[in-house]
Amino acid sequence: MSAFVGVKTVETVEQLEKLIKEITGNNRVFFLRWPHKVSGLSRDWPEGFPSPEGQVFTRDRELRWKAQGQGYSVLLLSETEKVDGFDKVGAEWETCDRPAHTYPPTETRFPQGLADRGINIEQRYFRDKKTATVHFVALVAK
Repeated sequence: MSAFVGVKTVETVEQLEKLIKEITGNNRVFFLRWPHKVSGLSRDWPEGFPSPEGQVFTRDRELRWKAQGQGYSVLLLSETEKVDGFDKVGAEWETCDRPAHTYPPTETRFPQGLADRGINIEQRYFRDKKTATVHFVALVAK
């Protein structure tokens, strides 16, 4: 199986929630972003959902969204198979996993610390098979 990168647009918060549940199941990790704060990593459905931007990821997929107009633009990065309803981006992708570490809560770059809540993560690089150029870096729940 080869990796899959796809995009789609959803028009409502309800459609976004349904898509997240369908794509990621229950073993997922959320990370939400607002102009003035971030949520940190969380396995629970986050308070304040939806944020203008965010991502949710599992062991084999990451789903990102960004508010656009009245709806949301959604990007899917999947290590496994094509997902119906998404328009394919690029031709062929390969993936490569790398270690990743969260910052400690005392890190001064973040105004209120960044909670990792004991969640272990990795990074997955999505590279174009022809050029070996990395186009996307997804988070992976270990």
